Amino acid sequence: GKISQLVDQAEHNITPLEEKLNGLSKVLIGVVLVLSAGFVVVGLLRGESVGRLVETSIALFIAAIPEGMSVVATIALANGMMRLARHKVLVKRLSAVSTLGETNVIFTDKTGTLTENRIEVFSLQLPDGKHDAYAEVKTATQPPALEIALGEATLPETAPFKKLVLLGVLCNNAEVGAVGGTANRELGDPIEVALLKFAIGAGQEPGTLRTDYPRLAEQAFSPHTRQMATLHRSGPGYIVAVKGALEELLNRCPALTDDQRARQQQRAEAMAQDGLRTLAFGYKETTEHPDDATFAQGEITFAGLIGFLDPPRLAVIPALKACRKAGIQVVMVTGDHPTTALTIARQVQLIEPGDTLTLTGKQLRPADQLTTAERDQLLQCRVFARVSPAEKLALIDFYQQQNNVVGMIGDGVNDAPALKKADIGIAMGLRGTQVAAEAADLVLKDDSFASVVRAIGQGRVMFENIHKFVVFLLSCNLSEIFVVALAGLIGLGNPLLPLQILFINIVTDVFPALALGFGRENKVLMKRSPRPANSPLLSRADWQQVVVYAGVITVAVLGAYAFVRWQWGYTAAQGGTVAFYALCWTQMLHVFSMYSGKRSSLFINEITRNRYVWLALLLNVGLLLLTYYVPLLRTVLAIQSLEGRALLLIIGSGLPPVAMIWIIRQLRAPRQTPQQLASAGLHDQK
Repeated sequence: GKISQLVDQAEHNITPLEEKLNGLSKVLIGVVLVLSAGFVVVGLLRGESVGRLVETSIALFIAAIPEGMSVVATIALANGMMRLARHKVLVKRLSAVSTLGETNVIFTDKTGTLTENRIEVFSLQLPDGKHDAYAEVKTATQPPALEIALGEATLPETAPFKKLVLLGVLCNNAEVGAVGGTANRELGDPIEVALLKFAIGAGQEPGTLRTDYPRLAEQAFSPHTRQMATLHRSGPGYIVAVKGALEELLNRCPALTDDQRARQQQRAEAMAQDGLRTLAFGYKETTEHPDDATFAQGEITFAGLIGFLDPPRLAVIPALKACRKAGIQVVMVTGDHPTTALTIARQVQLIEPGDTLTLTGKQLRPADQLTTAERDQLLQCRVFARVSPAEKLALIDFYQQQNNVVGMIGDGVNDAPALKKADIGIAMGLRGTQVAAEAADLVLKDDSFASVVRAIGQGRVMFENIHKFVVFLLSCNLSEIFVVALAGLIGLGNPLLPLQILFINIVTDVFPALALGFGRENKVLMKRSPRPANSPLLSRADWQQVVVYAGVITVAVLGAYAFVRWQWGYTAAQGGTVAFYALCWTQMLHVFSMYSGKRSSLFINEITRNRYVWLALLLNVGLLLLTYYVPLLRTVLAIQSLEGRALLLIIGSGLPPVAMIWIIRQLRAPRQTPQQLASAGLHDQK
C-alpha cells in the first residue's frame, strides 16, 4: 500500500523533447509576430493598401509555422519504436524514444541486471561461529544435492543445521516441485527458491515440513525493518521463524556473546567481499499462542547465516564500457549489503578497482539539508546499497534537480515508484513484475543491459534525425518568409500566394523531412557525451545556420523571380509561378545539405545513402508535375503556363544554394588530420 502511494506521488516530468519543442514553438511565435508587425508598419508608412498588407501578413504567418513538423516528428518516433522492437525493446510512450538519446545517468538494480539471477546457496555459518561448523553448499537443479566441502561430514545431522534448514523452508513463500511428474516448477523469489532447493539437497522435503509446521500468520518483509517473520504451530507449542539482514537480527539476539557477534559479522563481511548476498535466520519458541499483530517482535535466538551466490553478468561489461564512452553515468542502487554491491560493481567493471565509495540509504538526506561536499559525494557515488523504495525516489529526484536526464532499470514492485519518477523508466520483461512494467516507459524482452545501450544509441539517432529535420524545415520556412518580406520591401510585389506557401509546407517540405527522420544509426553518436538536459533544441550556432541556409535559398529564388520579371518581361502571375516552382525545387535539393560533419563529402554521406530521401524527391517531383498538368490544381494554386527556358532556370536555381552551403561549411570547419577523422569514425564513411 505504501509503495502504491509512492507510485501515485511520483510525477512523471515532461520529456526533454517535448520541453524543447514547446520552447521552439514559443520562439517561432515571437519571431513571426515581430516580422509581421514590422512588415505592416513599414507598409503603412509607404502608403500601401491595408488589404494587401493583411494578405501578405497571412502569408508570413503561414510561412513561419512548419505545419509538417508534428507529423514528421510523430512518424519518425514511431519508426524508432519499430526499430527498438526488433531489438527486443518495447516502447510504451512515443516521446520516450528521444529521451533515451539525452539520458546521461542510468540507475540500475543489481540482481538480474548486473548479475545472472541464478541464485544458489553457496555457504553458511552456524550460530557458534566455529570453523568446523562452516560448510560450502552447492545445489544442482536436477537432482538437488548437498556437498560438504569443509567441516564435519555429519554436519547435516546436527540440530543447528536442521534448525537452519527448517527456518529456510517455513519463512518462505516460494514453491518448488514437480508438475505432472516431469517438469520442475519454481515459483517465487529467487532467494526463497534457492532455500527450498537447499533443503531438498539436505534431504528434507519442504512440503512435509510445512505440513508438520502449519503456518498461522505472516509478517511480510519490510524495507524499514528488513525482516520477514512467520508464525507456525509446533506440536503443542508455537515457533516464530525470522529471516532478514544480519545487523537487524543480531540486535534481537541478546544471548549471543560479543565474540559470537563479531564472528558472525566478520563472516558476513567475508561473504559480501566474495560477492555473496547474505541472509540471517532466527527463531522464537513458545508454549502460548502469540498475538498475530506482535508475534514478529521481541527477542529471538540466532540460527545462522547463509550466503547466496549470484554470479556477475559478464556480458554487461562491454555495455558498461559503451556507456562510459557515450558519457553516460551508470549507478547501482540495490537493497543488498554494501560490500556485496561493491564487489559486484568491481567484477562487472562498473567502478575502478580502487574505488571504495559506497553510500547506504540511511546516509541519504533531503536535498535542502545537504552541504556542498555531501552533494558532490552523492553525484560521485556509483554504488548505493540498503536503499528503500522511498530513498530510490528521493535519489532520482535529487539527480533530476541537478539537470540530469535520468533512466531507471528495475523489475520489482519496489522499483515501481522510481520507474515512474525517472525521465525514462526501463522494466525487465522476462522476470519483471507487471507493476514495474506498468510504471515503466520501456520494457526489455530479453532483460539485457546491452539492449539498453542499443536503445540509447537508437534514441540518439532519433534525436539527431529530429534535429536535422527541424533545421531543414525551419530553414525552408524562413526562406519563405524572406522571399515574401523582401519582395514586398523592394517593391517586387508578393511572389507567393498563401495557398502556395501552405502547399509547400504541407506537401513538398514534409516528405524530405520525413526521409531525414528515417536516417539509420550513426556510430559516431555513441562516442559523444549526451546533450545537456537544459540545452534548447537549436543552439545559437544552429539558428545562425538556419538563417544562412534560408538566406542562400532566398537569394536563389528571388534572383529567378526578378530575372523573369525584369529580363524576360513576365507578368506578376507568371513570375509567381516561377518563384513557386523554384522555391519547391531549391528546398527539395536543400535536403542534401543536412549531412553530419562539417567536412563530409557532398556526394557520399548518410543523406545520399538514405533511400527514403530519393523516394521523397521522386514523389515530390511527381506531385509538382500534377500541380502543373491537372487543371483543378492549376486553378487552386494559380499556376501559369511556362516556357521551356523557364524550366531550365528553375532547375538551375536549385544548384547554387547546395554548392554555396557546402563551401560555407568547409570554410567554417576546423582542420582535422586523417587520424582525427578516422578516430571520430568520419574518415571513411563509405
